Amino acid sequence: MSAPTAQRSGTGVFSPTRAELPERTLRRDLWWYPSLLTDLGLAAFVIYATVRAFWGSAYWVPQYHYLTPFYSPCVSASCAAGASHLGVWFGHFPRWIPLAIISLPFLLAFRLTCYYYRKAYYRSVWQSPPACAVAEPHARYTGETRLPLIIQNAHRYFFYAALLISMINTYDAIQAFHSPSGFGFGLGNVIIVINVILLWVYTLSCHSCRHVTGGRLKHFSRHPIRYWMWTQVSKLNTRHMLYAWITLGTLVLTDFYIMLVASGTISDLRFVG
Repeated sequence: MSAPTAQRSGTGVFSPTRAELPERTLRRDLWWYPSLLTDLGLAAFVIYATVRAFWGSAYWVPQYHYLTPFYSPCVSASCAAGASHLGVWFGHFPRWIPLAIISLPFLLAFRLTCYYYRKAYYRSVWQSPPACAVAEPHARYTGETRLPLIIQNAHRYFFYAALLISMINTYDAIQAFHSPSGFGFGLGNVIIVINVILLWVYTLSCHSCRHVTGGRLKHFSRHPIRYWMWTQVSKLNTRHMLYAWITLGTLVLTDFYIMLVASGTISDLRFVG
């Protein structure tokens, strides 16, 4: 016996039929709990990152060349002296413009359109759907076919921007091996380098990277190098969700530590220099 045929809605998108039940769901477990945790985690990061992006101070440690990733690259005349590793490209910014305005929008777009984050906030924030066997509150579903969700299809292009920004973060990490007497490193360097490595892992584990390395190949045997790259990216891709959350934490930790050192609240633990 064949499955019941889905009804076609007026919008041209198929929507499955649903039993006429007064309850939204018959589940008795805490099906809403994972969504709540996701909401809290994403909200905590968004609030912290927004506040710090507009803070405008305590982002640069001149003695050791520590620059927080929330302010990189700092290419405005408003940047603290020495923080502009890549030079000064613009004049003074008004207070309401973040100093990392040329990178933050692309990083935000890369994260927002990421396949994992889409899954996370579709379920938790938009409740579409909130969980298995739980009806969503939306009357219609149009998919990613119109604004603003059609922008999700540009994720592969934001991936290229994220690669470039990861290179800049790597350059910042190299510049941070500095002390007043020359070469040096401390606890800040350890935190910065770990953060950069994990950001690379998150970026390279992206589904778009997997597609770039081998998504269009028809004969792997003819492209052994790209096949090897695709295999390695595929291994990383299985833990893309884990890296997505870990890098949110390392970004906050890196920024918070540099903020404490830059503001004089604590001193950097130095190993050399």
